[in-house]
Amino acid sequence: MKLPILQKRRTILKRIVQYSTIGLFALSTSLVGGLMQSTQAQSKPKFTAKVINLAYQTSGDIVKVRKVVEPRFQALGVKVNWVGPFPAGPQLIEAMNAGKVDIGNVGETPPIFSQAAGITEVIYIAGRTPSRGENQGIVVRADSPIKKVADLKGKKVAFQRGSNAHYLLAKALQEVGLKIKDVQVVGLTPSEARDAFIQNKVEVWVASDPFLALVEKIIPIRNLRNAARINTLGGFYLGRRTFINQNPELVRVFLEEADKVGEWAEKNPTEVAKAFAPELKLEVPVLEKVARRRTFRLRRLSPSIIAEQQKVADFYFQDKIIPRKINIRDALLSSQLYEAITPKRLK
Repeated sequence: MKLPILQKRRTILKRIVQYSTIGLFALSTSLVGGLMQSTQAQSKPKFTAKVINLAYQTSGDIVKVRKVVEPRFQALGVKVNWVGPFPAGPQLIEAMNAGKVDIGNVGETPPIFSQAAGITEVIYIAGRTPSRGENQGIVVRADSPIKKVADLKGKKVAFQRGSNAHYLLAKALQEVGLKIKDVQVVGLTPSEARDAFIQNKVEVWVASDPFLALVEKIIPIRNLRNAARINTLGGFYLGRRTFINQNPELVRVFLEEADKVGEWAEKNPTEVAKAFAPELKLEVPVLEKVARRRTFRLRRLSPSIIAEQQKVADFYFQDKIIPRKINIRDALLSSQLYEAITPKRLK
């Protein structure tokens, strides 16, 4: 009587072991599959674009002339398309809003004017380190009767509206109790303003490098006020919102390479001048002066930088230069997206 019972128990135990083994196998397969899917998800490229459109201005772009991003993007199967040259920041932003540009850099003023105009597609992605202000100035000829900024009242002043030249002039006038409305604005692109000044068609020019450095060499001039203590932000890298949301990895790669070449440029002004010479068609000594007065590195967008940019925007509104008050934070990304696009090397 005991033998059949023992055999039955052995059969039950055997089946339990079999079912347990099958269950463990299924569980392990499920875990492995889940890990593989997780690994694949992590390694999946966070971009969809096959082409990245990068903007550059007539003042020159070190990222472009050194060709530092092309190898990185080629390895990712992405083509680099340089769009430009744009005469100044406002024109660059206009192209970005039209979807023709994905990333570009400008001064502090153009994105404020674009936001005041209701443009929402253009957003801040990184800051640029500020210069000492020697690369900009409100200039007149050396023999001009205009001796100081206060003498600008009622005079014609040439500059690009909506650019950092606009801010330099407005703040310099504020220092002496004047406003933009107290001068006659002659709205010209930087190169047009340079030519008008050289031809003596305008007395006053709000200039910036490389045009300023060139004119300093060929005409005796007086700089009434440079951008020291005014141009404290250094400008920004901007991006097209739709592109950045869909391609954070590409944005991070670009910012990494832009900062690396910027670090190199600040240590090698002579080599920078030689790199710019063929494109800008200026003499190397002039461009070396430009390189020594310019900064190239990037900065992480910190709360203090955003707060300072908000002060610039508030100044423009209070001075009735822009039609409405704006909130800079409306032109920012989420903190998670900034974490994805900002290189660790940025301070």
